[in-house]
Amino acid sequence: MANSIEKMIADTFMEMAEGLETGSFGKKPKIALTGMGSEHGEENSMAAALEAAKDGIDVYYIGTLEAEGVTTVKVANDEEGHDKMEEMLKNGEVDGAVTMHFPFPIGVSTVGRAVTPAKGKEMYIATTTGTSSTDRIEGMIKNAVYGIITAKACGNPNPMVGILNVDGARQTEKALKELQANGYDIAFAESGRADGGCVMRGNDVLQASPDVMVTDPLTGNILIKMLSSYSTGGSFEATGYGYGPGIGEGYEQLVMIVSRASGAPVIANAIRFAAQLVRGKVFEVAKKEFAAAKKAGFTEILNSYKAAAKPAQAEEEVKEPPKEIVTAQIPGIEVMDLDDAVKVLWKQNIYAESGMGCTGPIIRVSEANLAKAEEELKKAGYIQ
Repeated sequence: MANSIEKMIADTFMEMAEGLETGSFGKKPKIALTGMGSEHGEENSMAAALEAAKDGIDVYYIGTLEAEGVTTVKVANDEEGHDKMEEMLKNGEVDGAVTMHFPFPIGVSTVGRAVTPAKGKEMYIATTTGTSSTDRIEGMIKNAVYGIITAKACGNPNPMVGILNVDGARQTEKALKELQANGYDIAFAESGRADGGCVMRGNDVLQASPDVMVTDPLTGNILIKMLSSYSTGGSFEATGYGYGPGIGEGYEQLVMIVSRASGAPVIANAIRFAAQLVRGKVFEVAKKEFAAAKKAGFTEILNSYKAAAKPAQAEEEVKEPPKEIVTAQIPGIEVMDLDDAVKVLWKQNIYAESGMGCTGPIIRVSEANLAKAEEELKKAGYIQ
């Protein structure tokens, strides 16, 4: 009995000492790392494990190497390592894992975290791998919530959200603003460009104008790769935190993704990122955010945008009005909706042309018809 009490006291003092050293009190997060499969060798992965372990994290290294300061779980190859990682997660032996590839289910995708070059500011990229939805717009709307969840779990109580100017950006903006109007607490970032707005340009990626940059996973994957390795020629990812955790409604397995090209600094940061999410109770944050979004009509909004994306029936013949000089511009229309929006105006006998302005797709009309055209496009749901 005396021995067990002494051990308990010793463990308590050890935790306090580690807390003072690392700034993290309480039980240490247990994070597994699959070390095999890196293009830079197992030594690169072990170096990352040792660095992260200095920050009050119990690191379980799954591979063939051993070192003081981490716990090695011996496996023969990469495949066996992944099997072991999944077993440890399932059994609760670890709180999370960092790995180089993982088959997330549809509905789950990862939120990356980069350090941007212009100002050295961190930015979450939602998302970078996986598939939030097979429908592009639904996926990007979900990605915004996934990014908010991740940022909040990492200590940002009010992350500013921006939407990268890719296909689907304007529809995503409209959907998120509907969600906001219905009571979901979402704050929008302003582009650093002179014309502002929450639709972000390439400059905003470099400057980290938003805390959370919403995009599709393929574009997000490219952004993470470029931001992490722009200074190395691409073969060695040197900065940032990797491709992040898989987030999705009802998904409660903390798996973080890095690349085979990720260097030790990125892998170490991914382990730290995982520990931060454990301490921030990411899955409790996710439950609260999904509940709040659903209360604001999240499901209905997603369904309405999916329905709008379905192919239309036989197209109505619309006659073009007489041509006139068009010098006024109406921005904010999704590129895939341009032709349909022009026809909405033609039906009202307003001559209009589609075009591409410096900030994206536009519709051009005469100055005399500008106010009427904007009114009709708002009624049809093409602009705010």
